[in-house]
Amino acid sequence: MKKFIIAAACLFALAACAAFAVFGTSVSIDLDPSKPVTAWVRQEGRAIQIDRGDGWEDFEIRGVDMGAGIPGHFATDYAIDKETYLRWFQQVKDMGANTIRVYILLGTDFYEAFYEFNKDNPDPLYLIHGVWIDDYAQNSHMDAYDPAYLGRFKEDARTVVDVIHGQRWIELGRLSGTGMYTKDISPWVLGYILGVEWEAPTVIYTDRTHEGMGTYHGSYVSSTSEASAFEIMLAQVGDDLMGYESKRYKQQRLLAFSNWPTTDPMSYPLPLQLFFEKYSQVDVENIVAEETVVSGMFASYHVYPYYPDYLQYLPEYANAVDDTGQVNTYRAYLETLVAHHSVPVVISEFGVPSSRGRAQVDANTGRNQGGMSEDDQGRAIVRSYVDIMASGCAGSVIFTWQDEWFKRTWNTMANVDLLKTPYWSDYQTNEQYFGLLSFDPGTERSVSYADGDDEEWTDADVIGEADGRTLSMKYDEKFVYLMVRGSDVGPGTPLYLPVDTTQKTGATASADPVVSFERAADFLIVLDGEDESRVLVQERYEVMRAMALRTTTGEDPYENIPAKDTTRFKHIDLVLQTITETQAIADAVANQKNAIADNFYFESYETGKLVYGDANPAHENFDSMADFCYGDGFVEIKLPWQLLNFSNPSEMQIHDDYYEHYGVENMKIDRMYVGVGDGADGQAIPLFEKPLKGWGTKVTYHERLKESYYIVQRMWAEGVPAEELWREDAATGGETTDAVVAGGTS
Repeated sequence: MKKFIIAAACLFALAACAAFAVFGTSVSIDLDPSKPVTAWVRQEGRAIQIDRGDGWEDFEIRGVDMGAGIPGHFATDYAIDKETYLRWFQQVKDMGANTIRVYILLGTDFYEAFYEFNKDNPDPLYLIHGVWIDDYAQNSHMDAYDPAYLGRFKEDARTVVDVIHGQRWIELGRLSGTGMYTKDISPWVLGYILGVEWEAPTVIYTDRTHEGMGTYHGSYVSSTSEASAFEIMLAQVGDDLMGYESKRYKQQRLLAFSNWPTTDPMSYPLPLQLFFEKYSQVDVENIVAEETVVSGMFASYHVYPYYPDYLQYLPEYANAVDDTGQVNTYRAYLETLVAHHSVPVVISEFGVPSSRGRAQVDANTGRNQGGMSEDDQGRAIVRSYVDIMASGCAGSVIFTWQDEWFKRTWNTMANVDLLKTPYWSDYQTNEQYFGLLSFDPGTERSVSYADGDDEEWTDADVIGEADGRTLSMKYDEKFVYLMVRGSDVGPGTPLYLPVDTTQKTGATASADPVVSFERAADFLIVLDGEDESRVLVQERYEVMRAMALRTTTGEDPYENIPAKDTTRFKHIDLVLQTITETQAIADAVANQKNAIADNFYFESYETGKLVYGDANPAHENFDSMADFCYGDGFVEIKLPWQLLNFSNPSEMQIHDDYYEHYGVENMKIDRMYVGVGDGADGQAIPLFEKPLKGWGTKVTYHERLKESYYIVQRMWAEGVPAEELWREDAATGGETTDAVVAGGTS
């Protein structure tokens, strides 16, 4: 009996070791060297082809990127469940897309759902899988040959290969999902995109540190003699991945490396390089496949119509027109990329956000980074798709499927608590709203819609009454809602709504417009018809002055500090990644002089300007940009939390006094005050108390397909000519840039 127990224990230990070797490591052992390597997807010149069983046919990638975020969670929580993925896959398919692209190793639910969706599906979805590099590796002391960079890059690539073949167990994944990956989804995986948007300092640091290192000759992927050190590193990782999958699984699929304009392979005039810090290049033409590769490679780029648009400063491209006769440097840039490459080019990220806040404007076609309605978003996506395919690309992937509350943006990230972003929806942060799928507050519907219908308002919402007008208020994870009712309420009667949030500052009067309040106010909502309504902020509490005055005007915000009780109320502006003197840059390029010697500042625009319209997505005239709407004897207003300097409404935190803390510090409040009046006869407007209570991490939301989804669906699934879908946008292109204010003051 003792011998039996020992033998059984030994067999169990051997089985456990074997299981660990197969499922817990990326050991590459070719157990059948004579078995041929196969591929059902390949590169054929500049085209991508697949074999569905009836021979090779050209395949256009029509894809959508899918992130890992969902309200109430960071992406690294991997909180999306199988049922949600299955629902999303069907919606993606119904839209007419054929491919999903993911960036990182996700939780097991994704792969199980993808397998279940495709296993008996005659028209499956395909997958492009990424291999992620974390921000620390990209922004640390390491060059790309550091073992912690290159070694981990190779290991993570092998792990992804094992996962798609259903042969990997992962415990405590490093920035990845965790669990037993047992579903073989390889029959539907088109290929891999290795890496991320490369940080230019890491690329140039690697190239300079390892300059002259020679070429790399791999069994599957090699570098040319012109390759830089960074490109040689990529060739090594690609060779390792291709060899690993070929030997262990006898399969290959397409291989690509991530890239974007910041590290594109083009040559630019020195003044442009200096001004935009365009000092790094990554060129996959210097990475080549050997004859052992039966699949192939493609070039992957993230290209948006608004950024960085180098070509508008080059005389030979600045006036490039598309087939409609409109200046379109986006099309020109895409054509330049395609002409440079001998392999298929796939634009694996493109799109625009349907956010209220904006960060960048497209100089010619109005496809901006924010400040676009869902309808505008759809038209911009369609027009970008037309540009992509007309330039000769082999496919495109829309960024992105779902909105992601946890995201941040450079021009608002100083204004919010970055550790709490998943718990509220910040309409001012454009990065949160690239999705075709929206997460609206409320389990089935939001608590209010500014739509001219007051059915959702009750007596319990009333916070005060003055001069025959009642003021009501409520809020949710996205907006503060206000409703004013009175016999004189309408577009022809100007109204003023003072708002008091912080006791540190505020004024009991406004110099312009001339109006006074019974308690010190920090904001003033001015309702003056459909076209001239806005939110003003007391100058002391103006966050852009404190955080961006130097970049917009060159002035130091901490000199001549506004008084705590200043009566100056200003427009609420937001800084843009748009330079004030664009012509000066173009002149510097033309004259080969250093543009950095000149003074350039960033533009801003008035984000406090209110848009009139119907904000109810169930209505035919829905406008997702609408901030207020009149009804019969009442007006409804919805304001994003950040516009009122809330940094984390889930815990009711607002900005403290900037000039006591030299920047944004948070403070908690449990009430705010709002009033309403017409300012007649100099009578002070009373303010009424509204208790506030945060919701913590318990968020409510419901999914809603945006108008942009249905526009893309009409193009891809229903076959409506794309030009018909964006024609209105083309006719009004650039209109949304009119509100840009040079210098950032108003």
